Amino acid sequence: MNERISIDPRICHGQACVKGTRIPVHQIVRMLANGDTIEDLLREYPSLTREDILACLDYTATLAEEYISPIEEITE
Repeated sequence: MNERISIDPRICHGQACVKGTRIPVHQIVRMLANGDTIEDLLREYPSLTREDILACLDYTATLAEEYISPIEEITE
């Protein structure tokens, strides 16, 4: 889906991670949601790049965009 995000059942129980790391996408997004900045994350995770962090946001946005149609209740 994204060249910077990988999903491997042998790494972090198959959670989406930044490729080449064991850093889950959800961890990066949650840290941003809790007020950390991109610069904070780059300091805390020197192996990450700005593009990796943006890829996490893009991946998450793609998941949120997914349309799930409700099951209609049949009444008789």
